[in-house]
Amino acid sequence: MAIKLSVPRESASGERRVALDPSVAAKFSDMGITVQLEKGAGSEAHFPDAAYEKASVVDTETAYGQSDLMVRVAPPTVEEINQLPEGSTVVSLFHAHRNPDVVKAMQERKILSFAMELIPRISRAQSMDVLSSQAAVVGYKGAIMGSDLSCRFFPMLTTAAGTIRPAKVIVIGAGVAGLQAIATAKRLGAMVEAYDVRSATKEQVESLGAKFLDLGVSAEGEGGYARELTAEEKKQQQDALGEYIAKADVLITTAAIPGRDAPKLIPKIMVEGMKPGAVIIDLAAEGGGNCELSKPGETHDHKGVIIHAPLNVPSQVPLHASEMYAKNLLNFLTPMIAEGGEFQPDWDDEVIAKSVLTRDGEIVHEATREALKGAQS
Repeated sequence: MAIKLSVPRESASGERRVALDPSVAAKFSDMGITVQLEKGAGSEAHFPDAAYEKASVVDTETAYGQSDLMVRVAPPTVEEINQLPEGSTVVSLFHAHRNPDVVKAMQERKILSFAMELIPRISRAQSMDVLSSQAAVVGYKGAIMGSDLSCRFFPMLTTAAGTIRPAKVIVIGAGVAGLQAIATAKRLGAMVEAYDVRSATKEQVESLGAKFLDLGVSAEGEGGYARELTAEEKKQQQDALGEYIAKADVLITTAAIPGRDAPKLIPKIMVEGMKPGAVIIDLAAEGGGNCELSKPGETHDHKGVIIHAPLNVPSQVPLHASEMYAKNLLNFLTPMIAEGGEFQPDWDDEVIAKSVLTRDGEIVHEATREALKGAQS
């Protein structure tokens, strides 16, 4: 039997993205699925209801109460979970460690939930990788924020009043966000240097025209992430990094580890060693920030250095961020859709099995299960 797929209006504060754009909604409809769009769901991302030609525009009660499969960007609230039919399915970014009440509510209502951030980072799943697609938005926007807040031009300018030297931008972290920040800052004309504890990123940094800062510290980890540095390595890193950061006009930090607090890479003393008018763009603010002085969600001046720690950066580019997220969802869910629009997950598929958060009244994801046990004890 064909399923009903619901696309709700996002309820999280400041969330402007929508889970499906009109073109992807139409592709689900072509599979035989009934697509239900809550009225106004795409309006913040500049997709009017009329653009969803192959979806039914419904009220909130129908979007939730008659949903077999709901796709979202931000996690639902406990109240929203309680509006869903027991045993239905929800696919979203859940950040379970931050939302234990939501996980518990889904467990109690026997909701089958897939967390997009849990999709394994393997070659076959690259087209489903929400963390990467949204990080690209973050990196791009981070460089734009840096140029906007800086008191200096990014490019070199030759004017009648003389030649203006290009700004020096340093990017910490050369993952997807960092590489996009590097590429954007270079396109804006800045001199760019970058650092990552994973030495394997050196070639990628240099391919974008930036200089790689070799500080003599390497911390290759599993799954493309860096391992935890030892106390000695952290001191060596900060001592060497401080010399470069003191000369930076704009510092962009992107070091984040899903499910954990962001590493503190920029201590107060390093900030106070920066030049007057320098800018720090802390793109790891969701995890508490890479800078010791960052205030997530705020911009402030510390002794002449501007520290900007934005939250939910992808929502600042909602149209393209939504299109990318929707394609990730399409690629993730298509293998689970059988002929006639039936929902049939293959539990032997590694990508599907490892993305499950809750199923049949159980918290399937081990790390989340253990974290919730620890919180309750």
